[in-house]
Amino acid sequence: MKTLYEKLMNREEKLSLVGLGYVGMPIAVAFAKKIDVIGFDLNAKKIEMYKSGIDPTREVGDDAVKASKVDFTADEIRLKEAKFHIVAVPTPVNDDHTPDLTPVESASKILGRNLTKGSVVVFESTVYPGVTEDVCVPILEEESGLKCGEDFKIGYSPERINPGDKVHRLETIKKIVSGMDEETLDCVAKVYELVVDAGVHRAESIKVAEAAKVIENSQRDINIAFMNELSIIFNKMGIDTKSVLEAAGTKWNFLKFYPGLVGGHCIGVDPYYLTYKAEMLGYHSQIILSGRRINDDMGKYCAENCVKNLIAADKSVKDAKVAILGFTFKENCPDTRNTKIIDIVNELKEYGITPLIADPQADADEAKHLYGVEFTDINAIKDMDAVILAVAHTEFSDFTIDRMNGFFGDGKKVLLDLKGLLNRKEYEAAGYSYWRL
Repeated sequence: MKTLYEKLMNREEKLSLVGLGYVGMPIAVAFAKKIDVIGFDLNAKKIEMYKSGIDPTREVGDDAVKASKVDFTADEIRLKEAKFHIVAVPTPVNDDHTPDLTPVESASKILGRNLTKGSVVVFESTVYPGVTEDVCVPILEEESGLKCGEDFKIGYSPERINPGDKVHRLETIKKIVSGMDEETLDCVAKVYELVVDAGVHRAESIKVAEAAKVIENSQRDINIAFMNELSIIFNKMGIDTKSVLEAAGTKWNFLKFYPGLVGGHCIGVDPYYLTYKAEMLGYHSQIILSGRRINDDMGKYCAENCVKNLIAADKSVKDAKVAILGFTFKENCPDTRNTKIIDIVNELKEYGITPLIADPQADADEAKHLYGVEFTDINAIKDMDAVILAVAHTEFSDFTIDRMNGFFGDGKKVLLDLKGLLNRKEYEAAGYSYWRL
């Protein structure tokens, strides 16, 4: 009797991808090179873009989408045609920092309604340990009328895709895989080995795989929080943090982290999933939550330093002309979801400043929908009192001092280079009031 893996390889069965965002899309495109893939997303507009060869995520590029054999659909009934399902939907947090499992629950309902006997369901969404088995499985069972372990099997393989990163891709990052039993684990491992050149790590249980994912980003978050705290301390001492880190970084085992705004849907979110589950079990996090508090306050801190520098430069704060260059949550990617730049915007408004925002890379429709933010053409920015260089887009790092001069009006030029893209000494020598994290 043929295994599901063999049937997929012989194109007797299909793989489905539920959720075609920054994570799901590259997975669908990669698998479609080897087996038959149904790409499902609720967003019909997005599906039409994919069908016409446009990649709004810019993760794989228009040419790859045009060339791809993914069968794109917004019709959930089509999921019945597949036997191996991968769920890659976002797992955000609510305003009170509790996990918002709505997307993964909704995806489980849709998939459950269309689940057939003999299927394997693999979740990729970042969750706290236990969600796959305790939250998703009951929904799948209820919607399908099938029994997990008998009629269908489940696995978990956390996504590790780094949006905007052209080096660390799905194919080049080792993939953690897990399954509810040895047979499922073997199937999940073999299927992912089709596309992941770096190979797979077989975790000993679904909960271990869930926990591994949630601590990867928590570790980064804590390290960045330490750098942000150092930045606050060194600023008070009048010491340049970047210079300190360059000096310390000459030691072989010094970890190269840098201060910054921690946004996106992983590093700024995952720690809350872990601490939420810990709270349920009666443990209140010490280190993880204190790191989160520091990182969550950095946008406010940057805005306050903008105001302090305006005052020091004898500029009126109320109605000061301030431009923010960059709005996405990270460089070289259009994604504005969970961007921390909005914290700077909101804090500046508290001081009576409505900043102009320019970001040639950002998804303007998304920013308008999520934040009510309208972008300004970067070439229209001039006569500014202060400029906040907020995101390290490649085109920003190429700015010359003449280009920067063009953004400013009369009087002292206040420049906040949050990512340390520019040469501090050069700008200070040119009379700028220069500040960075």
